[in-house]
Amino acid sequence: MKFYSYSEARPKFAKVLDLARTEEVIIKKRNGKLFAIVYKQLSSSPFDVKGVNTRATTKDIMAAVEASRSGDGVP
Repeated sequence: MKFYSYSEARPKFAKVLDLARTEEVIIKKRNGKLFAIVYKQLSSSPFDVKGVNTRATTKDIMAAVEASRSGDGVP
């Protein structure tokens, strides 16, 4: 854990953030209040999926959508 005063951290904030990737960083303001900077890696969205290569054309996809909406299941 590293401690910095606000005055020390401000001019080298990018370096402080890089350091926070490996350890907790504490910044102390003049009024005595402490702030912790902790690196958080966001998990990916369940909707973040790779695309699928296919030979389907836009026309094929639109025909499939229309068929699914018509209820007979045949394009």
